[in-house]
Amino acid sequence: MAGQVSAAAAGTISIGGDLTVNRLGLGAMRITGTGIWGDPPDPDQARAVLRRAVELDVNFIDTADSYGPEVSENLIAEALSPYPDDLVIATKGGLERPGPGQWSPNGHPAHLREACEASLRRLRLEQIALYQFHRPDPRVPLEDSIGALVELKAEGKIRHIGVSNVTLDQLQRAEKLTPVVSVQNRYNIADRGSEEVLEACESEGIAFLPWAPIQDTSRQSALRRIAEGRAVTPAQVVLAWLLNRSPLIVPIPGTGSLEHLEDNVAAAGLLLSPAEVAELTGP
Repeated sequence: MAGQVSAAAAGTISIGGDLTVNRLGLGAMRITGTGIWGDPPDPDQARAVLRRAVELDVNFIDTADSYGPEVSENLIAEALSPYPDDLVIATKGGLERPGPGQWSPNGHPAHLREACEASLRRLRLEQIALYQFHRPDPRVPLEDSIGALVELKAEGKIRHIGVSNVTLDQLQRAEKLTPVVSVQNRYNIADRGSEEVLEACESEGIAFLPWAPIQDTSRQSALRRIAEGRAVTPAQVVLAWLLNRSPLIVPIPGTGSLEHLEDNVAAAGLLLSPAEVAELTGP
């Protein structure tokens, strides 16, 4: 598309001190089938989305072994391996999939080791640049789960460790065991329940990867008004708001559509005014 804004317009962030990526990434959950289960309806289109993302300077792709399961990681390898030198593929382990739409935490160390090693094989990597513990398991002490990742890091299978779906207390407990370079929690204009976790990330220089960054856009009158006035989509406005919210935020909107991908990436070049930011942020 002529004149297409690239993800580079969002600026960069250094994750873990040695992974420099553009601040608009891609979440690879939606390139799977219905219910995040099985193959997508059009695998060729899914691979095309991944290749187009890289063409648009997206150099941070987030996935997980549970997306499909296994489907997302396989498609990434099929579409992009051998990988560009600057491409960071982050994946996650710690959720199992009994069926479509079902997610069961499994934080047992043996499972995490098996999951990580399987992700390495599927992604055709010798080391995973960023491996994230997908969700704490109430049946397993958090320290045991994080400890398994520390061992994998010591073996060179993981470069950096991140956590996902954590409370502030859980983040702090993980940090007592290892440097945590990223947190991936649900966060968007309509749901700011992880505000204190984001603030902790800001104070410590930890990358914050908001999942479900685009939610409930039809219900917010200010958002619709700003989008109409700018002749952009509400999704672009909320992504621009997230980029403005903190320099540590790396939005990872997911899509299986080339059109939506290009629309999302275009948000990297959308600069909101202070008045628009204040109106969207609220009191």
